[in-house]
Amino acid sequence: MIVSMNAAVSIWRRLSLFVLVSSLCSCPCRAEDSAMENIVTEKKAEESHRQDSADLLVFILLLTLTILTIWLFKHRRFRFLHETGLAMIYGLLVGVVLRYAIHVPSDMNNVTLSCNVNASPATLLVNVSGKFYEYTLKGEISANDVDDIQDNEMLRKVTFDPEVFFNILLPPIIFHAGYSLKQRHFFRNLGSILAYAFVGTVVSCFIIGLFMYGCVMLMKQIGHMGGDFFFTDCLFFGAIVSATDPVTVLAIFNELQVDADLYALLFGESVLNDAVAVVLSSSIVAYQPEGDNTHTFEAMAMLKSFGIFLGVFSGSFALGVATGVVTAIFSLTPFHVTKFTKLRDFPLLETALFFLMSWSTFLLAEACGFTGVVAVLFCGMTQAHYTFNNLSPESQDRTKQLFELLNFLAENFIFSYMGLTLFTFHNHVFNPIFIVGAFLAVFLGRAVNIYPLSFLLNLGRRNKISSNFQHMMMFAGLRGAMTFALSIRDTATYARQMMFSTTLLVVFFTVWICGGGTTQMLSCQKIRSIGPDGVERRSTKHESAWFFRIWYNFDHNYLKPILTHSGPPLNATLPACCGPLARCLTSPQAYENEEQLKDSDSDLILNDGDITLSYGDVTVSTDAAGAHTSGTPVGGVAVNSDEALDRELAFGDHELVIRGTRLVLPMDDSEPPLPLDSHRHRHKNETMS
Repeated sequence: MIVSMNAAVSIWRRLSLFVLVSSLCSCPCRAEDSAMENIVTEKKAEESHRQDSADLLVFILLLTLTILTIWLFKHRRFRFLHETGLAMIYGLLVGVVLRYAIHVPSDMNNVTLSCNVNASPATLLVNVSGKFYEYTLKGEISANDVDDIQDNEMLRKVTFDPEVFFNILLPPIIFHAGYSLKQRHFFRNLGSILAYAFVGTVVSCFIIGLFMYGCVMLMKQIGHMGGDFFFTDCLFFGAIVSATDPVTVLAIFNELQVDADLYALLFGESVLNDAVAVVLSSSIVAYQPEGDNTHTFEAMAMLKSFGIFLGVFSGSFALGVATGVVTAIFSLTPFHVTKFTKLRDFPLLETALFFLMSWSTFLLAEACGFTGVVAVLFCGMTQAHYTFNNLSPESQDRTKQLFELLNFLAENFIFSYMGLTLFTFHNHVFNPIFIVGAFLAVFLGRAVNIYPLSFLLNLGRRNKISSNFQHMMMFAGLRGAMTFALSIRDTATYARQMMFSTTLLVVFFTVWICGGGTTQMLSCQKIRSIGPDGVERRSTKHESAWFFRIWYNFDHNYLKPILTHSGPPLNATLPACCGPLARCLTSPQAYENEEQLKDSDSDLILNDGDITLSYGDVTVSTDAAGAHTSGTPVGGVAVNSDEALDRELAFGDHELVIRGTRLVLPMDDSEPPLPLDSHRHRHKNETMS
């Protein structure tokens, strides 16, 4: 027993000595391996950083080259190719170079292992010699491209996450559309714009979806279909290609000073139908019938999708307007009752707050399950109508220039990336039958949108939408940034990959062919340019529908005095019993602006010897002698809000802007507009006589 115990002790001592020696010998080796591994990791991180910088430099150079070429085109007055089409061409050229001219050597450290799982995990933890490494999912790789994946590292680097487009590039484009909207012409044609945007987009979606479903059935019959493609997929395709983006046409319209109503119809439709297309596509995705087959028709599921459409759109609309109103209130009276200075005394902070509040509207809507595109669009319109009037002059200029710059850069970046993805995207599916069918369906859907709706609208319009206007609107149905962003957001399935590849071709064709032929189409349809020095008078009283009149009066008399420094003081529009409330809600600056005539919605009517300023039912008049009176003007006629609206709509093009006040000059058809100096001279002679 003692011997065995001594032997055990001896063996234990020898084993401990062996373990100690082994550990002492292995520690330097393990430390060396760890140090070498850290060095390799740092080198890879540095190489990846350089590669990312080079990729971003490619896009910066693309934008720089586009801007320089645009300057050359403007200098030469070349209108056959817009800046967006030019950006796409440069993107195509760079994509060809990256695809075929640049070869990245294969990294032999990459290992492909097979693992049978039911679904692809978003995050993968890999155990390598006791160390865990995290890998994220980048997307599906075609079986034919597995062996070549090492050679496509450069192409994978220049492929952006689709959420970058939705959360970073898209908000400034949509906000700028609402913020720069010409409200007078927009509201003057509001009924027609809503019809084209809502009814027309839904009809176009179903026409395209039905036509494409026929093409899909044909492809299945002849064996040209390589995966599943259901009717809901066809409707989704119809929704995303129904979003128009006539940026090329509108830029030429603006440059040539084309008819303001035609511009308003096209611009208003494109702004609103982008929002409708986004909500419509999400409603189609949400279509889920009960049972195993989720692609059969079911009335309850369709009604549920329709309810989702209405709920998401109305919720996004309410959120956008509410954010705009909150910003307007904050910019109006942030520190009225405190000893602190106003925010408008610091234009930089004021502009920064305006920018952040506007951008947060998009993210807030997306986080709440609504649509950020709709929310930020109506937020921009609300900001332009209310908040803009409360900003300091410096902030007004800064916000307009800031969002105009962001819109320009984001839009050209997206179009450059479109050209690039034609060669850098890995999972393109080009099917000739589907492509030809898509082109026919797009033009058929556009025709059904424009011509029947225009016929119905003309039944209630005195100022008809002429046939040449309808042809121009049909021709101007370009597809652009919104269509691309909706199609690239999900490319996981065979059907979505085919949609994305076809959408790229549709965007290329409409931007290059339709956009490039805008000037020729204007000449062919004999749509003349008004020009900067000419005006076109037309009676538009019929466009001032009862709803618009009610809204105009309510907004002018109550909302603007509360949310801005413009408009009449509330004690002039509210009953006498509401005097204390009116004084509480009206800012002190509103009384100052009343004297300075700074209300942007007021109308100056020049009579013989009188200048009459109408604030709803209250009229402030100045006679030839300079006497300032209220009520019924001396030697003039009192003008109520309805008459002021009629005059504003009827003579909206004859206006001169003086210190924020719109000067309306009523004229006859036979009498050309007079310059301001000539009118003053004639008015002075009449007064002296």
